[in-house]
Amino acid sequence: MVKIIAGKKGTGKTSRLVDMVNADAKLHDLNVVCIEQGRRLDSWVNYRARLIDISEYPIQGFRELFSFIAGIHAKDYDLDRVYIDSIYKVAQSDDQDELILFLNYLNDFTTEQETEAIIILTADVDELPEELRRYCCDCGEVKCPDCE
Repeated sequence: MVKIIAGKKGTGKTSRLVDMVNADAKLHDLNVVCIEQGRRLDSWVNYRARLIDISEYPIQGFRELFSFIAGIHAKDYDLDRVYIDSIYKVAQSDDQDELILFLNYLNDFTTEQETEAIIILTADVDELPEELRRYCCDCGEVKCPDCE
């Protein structure tokens, strides 16, 4: 299953992601991965979650990112959650059509593997096409209590 946390810049998306990662990491039976661009979350994310700086790998574009995530799952077949901070930065692409394809493939893959992917998307929810909005929280709020 794929879930998008969307909102404009500065609305608390990353801090919400960090809270979610840390809550999951404290549960010993969950295998959690968080993918970021750079190392800005190092001091915020619990050591039990595997933090991956995508800039250390030759990944460019949504297709390669999907393959990278599939590779992580192949190594850690018991992977429970994948968090992606700032999807456009991680994929090094802001092509919305490619993002939609990526999310559709990722949703099928994570559903089949019984894994969740939670993705940060910097965008106004109201301006997103329906193909992206369907992955967003129904209420569109960054701090939705129903989604935490």
